[in-house]
Amino acid sequence: WAPARVLTPVLLGFAASGTQSSADSNPRRPPAPPRPAANRGASKSTATACCPPFISTAASVRQDMADASSESLSEYYDIVSKVFGCEAEGFRFYNKYALEKGFSVRKTYVEWDKSNQEICLRKLVCSREGFREAKYMNREDRKRRPRDVSCVGCKAKMVIAQDNESGYWYVKDFIDEHNHPLAPKDLCCLLRSHRRISDEQKADIVEMEIAGIRKHQIMDIMEMQYGGYDKVGFTPRDIYNFCYRYKRETIGAGDAEMVISHFKAIQQRDPEFFFKYLVDGEGHLNGLFWCDSQSRLDYEAFGDVVVFDSTYRTNRYNMPFVPFVGLNHHRSTVIFGCRIISHETSEAYEWMLRNFLLAMGQKQPISVITDGDLAMQRAIRVVWTNSNHRLCVWHIEQNIIRNLHDDAVKEEFRTLMYDCCSAQQLERKWVQFLERNQVKSEESWLHQMYQMRKLWCAAYQVGRCFLGLRSNQRSESLNSKLHTHLNGQMTLFGMVQHYDHCLSDLRRNEAILDIVALQTVPFTDAHASIYEKEAARYFTPTIFYLVKWSIHAANNCIVTEILDSCDVISYVVAKKDRRETRFNVNCEFNDESLYRISCSCRKLECFGIPCSHIFHVLAICQEGRLPRCCVNRRWTKMAKCAMNPTRKSTTYEYSLILQRYRELRKLSHAASFRAAQSSESYQRLKRVLCEDLANKDMVGADNEGIRVGPILPRTIEPEFENTENVLDPIRVPGRGAPKKRMKCINEQKKKRSTVKCGHCKVEGHNRRTCLKAKEVEIISSTMLDSDVSD
Repeated sequence: WAPARVLTPVLLGFAASGTQSSADSNPRRPPAPPRPAANRGASKSTATACCPPFISTAASVRQDMADASSESLSEYYDIVSKVFGCEAEGFRFYNKYALEKGFSVRKTYVEWDKSNQEICLRKLVCSREGFREAKYMNREDRKRRPRDVSCVGCKAKMVIAQDNESGYWYVKDFIDEHNHPLAPKDLCCLLRSHRRISDEQKADIVEMEIAGIRKHQIMDIMEMQYGGYDKVGFTPRDIYNFCYRYKRETIGAGDAEMVISHFKAIQQRDPEFFFKYLVDGEGHLNGLFWCDSQSRLDYEAFGDVVVFDSTYRTNRYNMPFVPFVGLNHHRSTVIFGCRIISHETSEAYEWMLRNFLLAMGQKQPISVITDGDLAMQRAIRVVWTNSNHRLCVWHIEQNIIRNLHDDAVKEEFRTLMYDCCSAQQLERKWVQFLERNQVKSEESWLHQMYQMRKLWCAAYQVGRCFLGLRSNQRSESLNSKLHTHLNGQMTLFGMVQHYDHCLSDLRRNEAILDIVALQTVPFTDAHASIYEKEAARYFTPTIFYLVKWSIHAANNCIVTEILDSCDVISYVVAKKDRRETRFNVNCEFNDESLYRISCSCRKLECFGIPCSHIFHVLAICQEGRLPRCCVNRRWTKMAKCAMNPTRKSTTYEYSLILQRYRELRKLSHAASFRAAQSSESYQRLKRVLCEDLANKDMVGADNEGIRVGPILPRTIEPEFENTENVLDPIRVPGRGAPKKRMKCINEQKKKRSTVKCGHCKVEGHNRRTCLKAKEVEIISSTMLDSDVSD
């Protein structure tokens, strides 16, 4: 490589000291007062002390002008004659010049005016100017790999100064001498000073990050929109740095304080928004519960079964993140509220459940499904006294694999777990199972599960309303969705943002299912029964197909006996292929009309859906319509008709500038696509946009203070500053493994595996240390040597 072309600063001295320089001939340049020769930009090395200044300067100028081409002189005169309205304009000019040449620019030396209020001189240099200090080069206590050396003492620079009279900035010194190779044109966009995330790009990045898009995916989207990495203007590392700075700015006043201020701002916009927080004696956040108005309406309609799980801890403070979820009328997940709590104690869970009841108007759920946390079980018994409690079957299955190692014992345990026999029969089976496997220790896992059998055995849950749920997979699925966007360094405010995004997704899906259910009717055959046609009209499509299966399964039923009394008629129904299993269907009449029907299988009470036995009896009774007692309102299309839904696409407030930007962006996308279809429209729209951008540059607007994301609550409500200061939570240590592992049945100590030699098959040594193997090698080598000598 060869050094870059040198334009000596002597030419600047000639331009400044001549009768009329190119800078003076520029009509934009203000008349500058005469300056000393030392400030004219001439290098000290170009002046000779033994010669008069005029002769030495003229000789140097003639020599340089003879060597320099006319193109170089023209470019040089154009640069030194530039006048800028402000310092930022001078930097943009030099940075643009550096982009064309292939180097990067940075700011270094600066001088202030006499009042120390404004900058009057700025030195712009090549990014490879200077050298790394010796103390960093010879450091011995280095713990990490040092950065690559980029400073090589490059002399290229441009100094701009402000004229005191006019206020304009002019070029005081300029050197275009580089001692390093310049970057090719296709790589110049990756240099540091040429990478910048614009304000509109920042707004788009924040929107995509809140939507859960990963940062490397944001870069891919940007490249597709702009047409390549060289047109984006930044790198993936710049996105990571910007997101980190944005996060740090967002929670500058404290993570917990930011979350509480955010909730207070929401509460002002939505008076039905509910939240409570708990602090310890030192002011650290210990617990937080919140739910919005739509969640409270959903609980009013679908709060019969609640599922929650406290095993999810992906955040900076290792605090359990627990969403309260249930099923809506489409059998989709619906969120009733969320809580974050530090210590998993009975008192903490009681505080959480009491606040849940306070938010929901003291309405307790019919049934609740949780994991096997003992503190949670005690809290539910104290607070939700009227609720049926069930342990998650999925967690029990995991414990079976972890604690039972005999396949036969596992299958027998699962039989006891899913058996729907009577409680007396189950007790006899349990006693026989424990005696057969010699379970006597109270510390064994089987004995402890036997003590909690009423919380997980199906025999004790018969007739209780769980809507077909046996595990907390609804909560686990929501946690899985959150887990794809969260990490161990996630702040509380960031976690709340992602929770709101997941909540918005669920409500969008519910809105789509609602409009489909209201505008369409599931298909039914022409010869379908009246019950099937009315079910298609009443139930949502998802529930209709479950009801339809029961209607068709009624054809496989048969009535074996009819018991008649005053107002109740009992039908004994069985399946044609399993007549030994019988169910009693009781029909209650009022004025010769059916107003109540029930079956001993309890499917109508547990699932809210009529069973096949009921539909078979209805056909025998020749009911001309589907009775109202068979239609559970929570599964119908009109489940929420009495409530005014408050669905919102976003839970954040944006500044007026960003609202205008969104509207203009939407219009510009449509206008740009339409204008791109013809060359004339394209040129016209491009000219209009370029003129608008040029006007903006001439004004020199600085948008550093624009908030590119949601408005921070403290910026819109100054009275929040007077609230009590809530400190960030203290990181909760992991619970870890139990101190004493529960014993398993038929547990035997595993013998330590012994080493077995692969040569002699004797235990205690391996092939490398085997004496017989060494003897064989010695004999073989001796025979080989004798053969070679022969």
